Amino acid sequence: MTKEPRSRAGHTRRSGRAGRDLPPADDTPIIHGVIPPRDVLLRFIADNPEQASKREIAKAFGLKGEARVELKALLKSFEEDGLLEKRRKSLVRPGALPPVVVLDITTRDVDGELIGRPAEWLDDAGVAPAVLIRQSGGVRKDKAPVAGLGDRILAKIFPAKERGGPAYTGRVIKVLDKKKNSGMGVFRSTTGGGRIMPIDRRGEEMEVDPEFTAGAKDGDLVEIDVVRMGRYGLPRAQIKGVVGSVASEKAISMIAIHAHGIPHVFPDAVIREAEAAGPATMSHREDWRSLPLITIDPADAKDHDDAVYAEPDPSPDNPGGVIVTVAIADVSYYVRPKSALDREALKRGNSVYFPDRVVPMLPERISNDLCSLKEGVDRPALAVRMVFSHEGRKAGHTFHRIMMKSAAKLSYQQAQAAIDGAPDDKTGPILETILKPLWQAYRILTVGRNRRQPLELDMPERKILLKEDGTVDRVFVPPRLDAHKLIEEMMIQANVSAAETLEKKKQVLVYRVHDAPSLAKQEVLREFLQTLDISLVKGGNMRSNHFNGILAKAKDKPFEQMVSEMVLRSQSQAIYSPENIGHFGLNLMKYAHFTSPIRRYADLIVHRALVGSLGLGEGGITPDEEAALDDIAAEISTFERRAMAAERDTVDRLIAHHLAGRVGEEFDGRVSGVTKAGLFVTLPEYGADGFVPISMLGRDYYIYDEAHQALSGEKTGLGYRLGDEVRVRLAEAVPLAGSLRFDMISEGRKMPTAVRSFHKSGRRKGGAPRHQPGTRPPRGRR
Repeated sequence: MTKEPRSRAGHTRRSGRAGRDLPPADDTPIIHGVIPPRDVLLRFIADNPEQASKREIAKAFGLKGEARVELKALLKSFEEDGLLEKRRKSLVRPGALPPVVVLDITTRDVDGELIGRPAEWLDDAGVAPAVLIRQSGGVRKDKAPVAGLGDRILAKIFPAKERGGPAYTGRVIKVLDKKKNSGMGVFRSTTGGGRIMPIDRRGEEMEVDPEFTAGAKDGDLVEIDVVRMGRYGLPRAQIKGVVGSVASEKAISMIAIHAHGIPHVFPDAVIREAEAAGPATMSHREDWRSLPLITIDPADAKDHDDAVYAEPDPSPDNPGGVIVTVAIADVSYYVRPKSALDREALKRGNSVYFPDRVVPMLPERISNDLCSLKEGVDRPALAVRMVFSHEGRKAGHTFHRIMMKSAAKLSYQQAQAAIDGAPDDKTGPILETILKPLWQAYRILTVGRNRRQPLELDMPERKILLKEDGTVDRVFVPPRLDAHKLIEEMMIQANVSAAETLEKKKQVLVYRVHDAPSLAKQEVLREFLQTLDISLVKGGNMRSNHFNGILAKAKDKPFEQMVSEMVLRSQSQAIYSPENIGHFGLNLMKYAHFTSPIRRYADLIVHRALVGSLGLGEGGITPDEEAALDDIAAEISTFERRAMAAERDTVDRLIAHHLAGRVGEEFDGRVSGVTKAGLFVTLPEYGADGFVPISMLGRDYYIYDEAHQALSGEKTGLGYRLGDEVRVRLAEAVPLAGSLRFDMISEGRKMPTAVRSFHKSGRRKGGAPRHQPGTRPPRGRR
């Protein structure tokens, strides 16, 4: 039996019974017990997102028996036709906003009502939808958060009932950031002082009087306060700090921090609370300080939040089995619900990693000191002890709140070198007793992983090495070692154990969920694979091993990279949710993040849930937190995407700065994206993406073929396809925007017959007109 959902004001939602609550489309009559017409069904799904699961739709229209079977087939056809997408357990119209979203309030309408737009929105998804902000009406009006122009809010989204205005209305759940009369810009010196140039498209130019320039030089990135906004003329600003040359990494990461609204300065109350914290006591703890747990991390890591140990299982009932222990820093002991530390951690959601700086979720006193599992120092931890058979099957696990002492701090390279026969002074003494048992346990876990068959996408992750002045030295792909895979697999098993324990205790929690690809995305991938004579099974029971089979067929073929990228694009976005739908990519039914509470708020929630449900002492989850998990999950999912966007933008800007002095030079590249307006080309040497407008491809008319992921010349039959190796010339580099534009040098190759004959009328699939030279490229994600 499912619980009736409640609004924040405590009211239950309407059941949506057909004939009374359903809004009819036009004047079409609704007959209870009969499948409604297509337009009625689609409108109901658009107008009632919280009742858009198959079960709720059937209930709303009174469908039973054979009618339910027909409904299921009809909804599936909508997905295949791209009219609907599956999002978690519900169906939504493509491009629809989720039920809870973070909005930036950007303007007012003609009636003075506030209008917001999603804080994170892919430009290639079109214009971000407008949301009309409702701040009045309903019970508890006096307690409702009040938002203003320029604020960032968390809002509950509803389809608009009135046509002709914004498609959605939103109710303010929480004001995340109030507008501040401050910002950043690039200083340009003038004879009468200077001007501040905006660092994003939505910003505006400002004037600075000579006495308020604070010694800034032309081209410096500066922090400003807006001192006067007038109806006429440019706003006036005062420079309060000089970050440095806009070409330095420090300045570039600050641009991303500002543009994405990432909190980066801890309030005094948070610092005071962190500095006042003392060592943890032994209360409610087991003493595991004699167990030789070790940490294995990147060589430059400062916060060590996980430690591991493995040993053979001595039980005669488990021959060849192993016991794996994973210990995680006990952050919940220090960061208590409703404390200043907790409020700031939730506001940040996660740590953000740039090439030469980290914006941490928690102050250094907590993250790098009291909670860091330092070598030879007593540290509190939550540990899980897992028993595996020799076949990699987990026989059981138990959680413990402990005091531990790390026996060694190793880097991935250091641990791997020891296993490969080159131990050093630190790894030599522990090679036989600690490292080799860990690798034996890893081999056993790998047997279980291979049987589970998670999605095996091997996309190289590039790293940027900076010079001392903060500019790019080189871009490289670090090797992926068995040491990395060992830690990854042990952390996955610990995460699974956490979810299983909390479910068994009937404790609400935040899962890490990853939905299967939507049927619409599957169909796009299927059409593409057909052009390579690779088949993809149809139906809604897609499993990760189906994609692994596709990747195996493409291995060592010229189109291997192209297929990997298309498979990646077909995947859904992993998010946090109190509702469990499993993790498609890992092929796991129960999964929650537990292993990184220093840098992820989701893990801290899971720690509190374990402490509370297992009776492990102070710092457990509270009823208020449990009631707010929907909102918390929505927030931290958004903040995760915010961090990813900021990290990506910083890398793009760094590479654009690095290549700005090489305009006119030629580079080898690979087509990494095909759109109606042109090609995205990646420079493998730098990991940089740039755009080739369709007008720069030649004098031919180019036709976009989505199935083949190609642009084909109508007259010559020459064209370009995803994955093609090409030669390009750098035509423009815009460092502040992080964008590159290329001219195509390669002539293109003869397209297969299927591509050349595709829509000879000059219209791409779907009826859109062909694209002429000179078409403006979209401002999409690179």
